[in-house]
Amino acid sequence: MRVGALVVSLMVLALGLAATATGKPSAPAGIRGCAINNLNLKNEGRLTLGTDNPAFPPWWGGAEKKPWKVSNPASGQGYESAVAYAVAKQLGFAKNKVDWTAVPFTQSYRPGKKPFDFYMAQVSSTPDRAKVVDFSNAYYFVNQALVGRAGTGIARAKSVADVRKFRLGAQLGTTSYQYIVNFIKPSQKPLAFDTNDLAIQALKNGQIDGIVVDLPTAFYVTAVQLDDGKIVGQLPSRGTREHFGMVFEKGNDLRRCVNKALNRLWANGTIKGLQRTYLARAGAPDLK
Repeated sequence: MRVGALVVSLMVLALGLAATATGKPSAPAGIRGCAINNLNLKNEGRLTLGTDNPAFPPWWGGAEKKPWKVSNPASGQGYESAVAYAVAKQLGFAKNKVDWTAVPFTQSYRPGKKPFDFYMAQVSSTPDRAKVVDFSNAYYFVNQALVGRAGTGIARAKSVADVRKFRLGAQLGTTSYQYIVNFIKPSQKPLAFDTNDLAIQALKNGQIDGIVVDLPTAFYVTAVQLDDGKIVGQLPSRGTREHFGMVFEKGNDLRRCVNKALNRLWANGTIKGLQRTYLARAGAPDLK
């Protein structure tokens, strides 16, 4: 092994030993070649991040604080907030040097100038979106899940075939909706909603029998938003493994440094620790 490779291996090992049980990063801040004054930022010396509003657990946490609804992205609590601040720390930003701006989900990956340095709101990296924006490496690999109401026919489904006869819905423009169309292929045309809240209300009203969302969101929906909600099951992975990435304005070289930070956080156990803290997977059977 060459000396340079040996040094890199020892650094990765040391970072892994430094990670705490809660997933909080303790690696030294700053990444070679990524000094703050060399980064392509919206505001000099500050990291401007975007997300959707409302900001829902388990992705975001902390007490609601205007202008944010439900949760506060600046709290550092919730999976995406915690990952964002872990990346910021690796790049050398103190927490008080991180700003947040609200941008609707579907606007985050439209072409053109962005009001943020990067954006996080469970945006899946897809080939079509990547034509007009850039994505970071994965910070979360996605499982889709089906949510229904306890005591209804769909709640007894054991397979994807069992689900096809029911009326399904999902948020417009999401990979959850595309999963319904491309892989479940229900006998009735699925409904698309501008927000998950509207989809959940339609489920409450009986307009649809089930909604498809990512698994951590399914836990939140059934624990908080639906009194009689039930996770019918996790849906099988199909095609290329879906993952969430930070969204960047096309061509922003900041992505290179964020990817280096993410690689470090995967290597030292921080991301896995944050997933254990915020995105525990339990109680969702597999739909065959």
